[in-house]
Amino acid sequence: MSVTAGRLSAPRRKPRESLDPAAMLALPGTLYLLIAFALPLLLLLGASLFPDGGFSLRYYLEFFGDSFHWRVMGNTLGAALWTTGWCLLLGYPTAFALARSRGLVQAVLLISMILPLSVGVVVKAFAWTIVLRTDGVLNQFLTGFGIIDEPLRLLFTEAGLIFGATNIFLPFMVLPIYSVVKLIDPRLQDAGATLGAGPVYRFFHITVPLTMPGVIAGIAFVFSLAVSMYVIPSLLIGERFPTLSTLTARSYLYLRNQALGSTSASVLLMIAVAVVLASSVLTRRWSHR
Repeated sequence: MSVTAGRLSAPRRKPRESLDPAAMLALPGTLYLLIAFALPLLLLLGASLFPDGGFSLRYYLEFFGDSFHWRVMGNTLGAALWTTGWCLLLGYPTAFALARSRGLVQAVLLISMILPLSVGVVVKAFAWTIVLRTDGVLNQFLTGFGIIDEPLRLLFTEAGLIFGATNIFLPFMVLPIYSVVKLIDPRLQDAGATLGAGPVYRFFHITVPLTMPGVIAGIAFVFSLAVSMYVIPSLLIGERFPTLSTLTARSYLYLRNQALGSTSASVLLMIAVAVVLASSVLTRRWSHR
């Protein structure tokens, strides 16, 4: 009897937690990203922080002490912000049209969003050089309908850069918002209307809060891509509008200045990482709300 009681009173050992077999499926992809993506970035960051074998911020002090580099960062952030803003302005209603349409209309809209992703950035940038030049399609259209008297200079301008970048990055804004709008019950708008809420009130208090996760994801996608674009500014505006990506490429390819190239690339990496972290924090806080 006492032996039985002793066995019953003895604490039971917790079973060992076994590794989820599904997690093993992500192991090849994780190893590939660590070797092909994380390791080169760490080596790049190390080249700017450990120039002579010891820790030093000399390259960063020289970088931020030059007014030209501040202008480069201003160009980079300004182009990314304008591109993101226009993509959001155009992509938000497009996502609703894509989610609320049916049948053939939805298929055409979806194909028009996904098909451009299969075309390389170089091809699309070259196409926009044809569209934006003085004798291009856009100027011929504007002059043909009498909207303008003489062709506008759009190529090799900041407006032309934003115009082309917005077109190229627009799907990365539309698709995240579309995936969220697709999950919203359309009857919520009818419920708000029956309670006396007007269209503007329903939009800002029902629609916008429910779509914010998709908006945040779209902004993070577009801004991260726009802040690091290289081919688009190189073809649409050239050397007159230097950005961090073009400065990095020029430092490595032409100037053979590894210090400047690694420092500018590290600054660009910090901006991209800050955007991703900020978007994840905002998404988490918004989900809790």
